[in-house]
Amino acid sequence: MEVTVVLVRLGLVLLGSLFFGLIRQKLHKPISFGTFTFVSMGACALSIISMSIQAENPLVLIGSVVTGIGFLGAGALIRNADKTTGFTSASSIWLFAIFGVVIGLGEYLLGGLIYGVSFLIIAIDGYLEEHSIGAYQKKMTIITNKLISTSEFDKIFSSTHKHKMLSIDVNKTEDKMVIAFMIEGSKHDINNLSKELLRQPWLVSCKVE
Repeated sequence: MEVTVVLVRLGLVLLGSLFFGLIRQKLHKPISFGTFTFVSMGACALSIISMSIQAENPLVLIGSVVTGIGFLGAGALIRNADKTTGFTSASSIWLFAIFGVVIGLGEYLLGGLIYGVSFLIIAIDGYLEEHSIGAYQKKMTIITNKLISTSEFDKIFSSTHKHKMLSIDVNKTEDKMVIAFMIEGSKHDINNLSKELLRQPWLVSCKVE
């Protein structure tokens, strides 16, 4: 394969994955440009090699890309006692591996369509998250310096769509409480909720994750 063709394909994949990854980093997503760039560049390079040494049947090496990326995507999943997150990150890594493969094989139209769809998906996902359509959830852990009735929290959380108490630890000796909630609402609602809590004289700390 000509050097110019190789450089063009690797260059397209590098620019595309780098731009997409930088947007994810700007949105404070756990997996950013480094991972996407490495994955898609590696997939593209392997596809180019496949075309060079096994042009009659490049699918043997290419199939290993899809299988191998599955393990990397599984590592992007974050599981705790309350929920499992990271599915979008895992699936987007898998998609960008395929993007690298497609460009590496010289299928520019299909690669462009995959890239365009990936941006459409992330835009829709951001819109739904911002407008609290679906399940935008955050775990909030609150520590107080006095014993508080749970009805007090119901009043404060009225701005969010849903809230669920996950755990409560009451220490009468030290006169404090540690309460964990699962909050569902828009980013705006949850930010306002944090500000409202900061105004409460009984608040010691509030952690949102």
